[in-house]
Amino acid sequence: MKSRIVVVTGASGGIGSAISRRFADDGDVVVGLDLVDGFDVTDEVACSDAVGRIVAEHGRIDVLCNNAGVASVGDVVDSTPDDWHRVFGVNVFGVANMSRAVLPTMRAGGGGAVINTCSVAASVGLVQRAVYSASKGAVLALTKAMAADEAHHGIRVNCVSPGTVASPWVERLVAQTDDPEATMDALRRRQPLGRLVGVDEVADAVAYLASPTTFTSGADFLLDGGITGMRLVD
Repeated sequence: MKSRIVVVTGASGGIGSAISRRFADDGDVVVGLDLVDGFDVTDEVACSDAVGRIVAEHGRIDVLCNNAGVASVGDVVDSTPDDWHRVFGVNVFGVANMSRAVLPTMRAGGGGAVINTCSVAASVGLVQRAVYSASKGAVLALTKAMAADEAHHGIRVNCVSPGTVASPWVERLVAQTDDPEATMDALRRRQPLGRLVGVDEVADAVAYLASPTTFTSGADFLLDGGITGMRLVD
């Protein structure tokens, strides 16, 4: 299989870095886009310009990983309008902006794969995650809608939904709590398999969904340690 052109947003984060490494290890050409490099998925013009540069240099885009995301802590009462605009701006509108820019190129090329980074928060209620959960619920619904729209273009659209991930992002959130050790223990215990999911495990799932031999579209690929599918009773 020839090298694919893979675009990854949020490429400098824990999950994004792992996704980028995974595709690079497979011999693909990875173009990483991240806020730390001045790229903002909430800027529609920036997304269009970046895609234009990528296509001008490489001629096509085979895989789009909409991975950029931000968090928010709080219930619906505590969350401010700014929280809603900030989180939806990145997590939802960012996916829409990049997809709007990339899909015409994929359609012209006769196919491709889009993988959105979603979350188990789209499927189960988590305390103090009102805005974040709502945004990921939108990502899940958008993934299914995009899959239906793009099927006849030969483009597959799926999302991967991790549970709590062992990543720098989670570590920072835990460090801000009153008892980080107890908080981390609680995060492990709420997932029936008893541990956090690793960033490389998420990257492997993304690579599977991006593979041209994967006959899957419109799917929510759960990496949740069993949180949505089982209840353990001591």
